[in-house]
Amino acid sequence: MMVRLILADDHQMFRHALRALLEKDKRMTVVAEASSGDELLDIVRQVQADVVCIDIGMPGMNGIEATRRLLAIQPGIKVIGLSAFSDRQFVMDMLNAGATGYVTKAEAGDELIRAIQTVRRGRSYLCPDVAATVTSALMENMQMATAAPRISARERQVLQLIAEGHTSVRIAERLHVAASTVEVHRRNIMRKLDLHSVADLTRYAIRNGITSVSN
Repeated sequence: MMVRLILADDHQMFRHALRALLEKDKRMTVVAEASSGDELLDIVRQVQADVVCIDIGMPGMNGIEATRRLLAIQPGIKVIGLSAFSDRQFVMDMLNAGATGYVTKAEAGDELIRAIQTVRRGRSYLCPDVAATVTSALMENMQMATAAPRISARERQVLQLIAEGHTSVRIAERLHVAASTVEVHRRNIMRKLDLHSVADLTRYAIRNGITSVSN
């Protein structure tokens, strides 16, 4: 079955070279190109595609944010991140945004073709350099989770709402408990985590994936 592709990169020469390379494989056809995140979102509303190959470093709306938005529009599309870098933060941000593949531009040849075929079949694909980076990050996260202080599910709920800027009264309304109960949870969380302010709680919640709120 022919794989329908969209290429998104702000460098026209790179897009054209990539298109020529990919279309040498008779199983693939490029149905559209985009030079920005905004243009990509317009295209996915109008064009049926199976896989989007997207540069994460596009100016304006970067590839990470564009991935989040396009998957909200067309959740069935598979996304492969393209980048000149295999930096851990870029990789993890792209995967967290919903991408199922990541290939460095230095390997955007046979490696990208393998990635496209793999994600089209519903599996994930990371090029070798990136796979090592992700494995290292996952191991570190597992070690951190093992060492992290335990808070209850209710305390985790309260911590998330505190980090999102809600007052004790508002949290109490949301959770259908007394405001004094929320204050008890707050004190217990601070004691268990050895934190001393709302700012500390917020940073902890962001760092540990309890909330996606950012500064």
